[in-house]
Amino acid sequence: MTDFFDPHERQSDDPDEEVGASLPGTPLAVEAIEAEPAMGREGSLYADAWRQLRRRPMFIISGVLILILITMAIWPGLFTRADPRSCHLEDSLLRPSRLHLFGTDLQGCDYLARTIYGARVSISIGIIVTVTSTFVAIVLGSVAGYYGGLVDSIIARITDVWFAIPTILGGIVILRSLFRVRGLLQVSLVLIVLGWPTMLRLVRSAVLSVREMDYVDSARALGVSDLRIIRRHILPNSLAPVIVYATITVGVIISAEAALSFLGVGLQLPSISWGLMISTAQNRILTAPHLLLFPGLFLSTTVFSFILMGDALRDALDPRLR
Repeated sequence: MTDFFDPHERQSDDPDEEVGASLPGTPLAVEAIEAEPAMGREGSLYADAWRQLRRRPMFIISGVLILILITMAIWPGLFTRADPRSCHLEDSLLRPSRLHLFGTDLQGCDYLARTIYGARVSISIGIIVTVTSTFVAIVLGSVAGYYGGLVDSIIARITDVWFAIPTILGGIVILRSLFRVRGLLQVSLVLIVLGWPTMLRLVRSAVLSVREMDYVDSARALGVSDLRIIRRHILPNSLAPVIVYATITVGVIISAEAALSFLGVGLQLPSISWGLMISTAQNRILTAPHLLLFPGLFLSTTVFSFILMGDALRDALDPRLR
């Protein structure tokens, strides 16, 4: 008899390979299901975004500014040799000159040195608060969005209560009531406590949109654990809006710290920050405008750079805006 050839039948010399590849739940099938969304989609998204970002002046300008500011915060000695705490009262409130490019403050301290060293505290608080808040939001938002039901309801109601507390007003109450000494760690802790709800809502929404994808259902059917599904499938495909918002949040947190310090409830002396410097300058705007000009200029540039970077990332990572 003549054997009929089935074009849909896989031809293989190894029967074990043929059987193993066709059985659902085998390691080969699991790896194939997991590799497709995690490597293919995520890789193409971020690779395309990077190719687009490299051609955008907005990304290049903001990236250069942020790099300079972070370098200034880590190695301030590269930008000035003056000691910000070396003050001479006879040099009080000098205007900008060749000897003191930014002038001096009321105590006779070199204002250029204090402005540069102020970047360390302000940027440190912005990064610490943003990274910690993002971590908390990713953990709780992933759990709430993936499991839903009662878990989602409990986390959502707690988030709603926290979200109703204004950041500045809540920071004033907590810092003034609970802390006698207010340094970098205390201010960062308060801003972390008040700053995670918005990020959590964003993570939860992104997880909800990815949870019903076909590759997630396939992973469940193959018996992949929930933790691995969240780590390998959910998060890589839902982090794009979180990255954008986190970048903008760094600038927002720096502004919040400056506002709290300006109101007298944030950082305390002898800390050096732009908010403290602006607070000190508020009563001498007409007689010594340089006290307000330079820290205000650096603060505005920093916030502007992070917001500009966030806008560039949003345009690159959102396919609808391409």
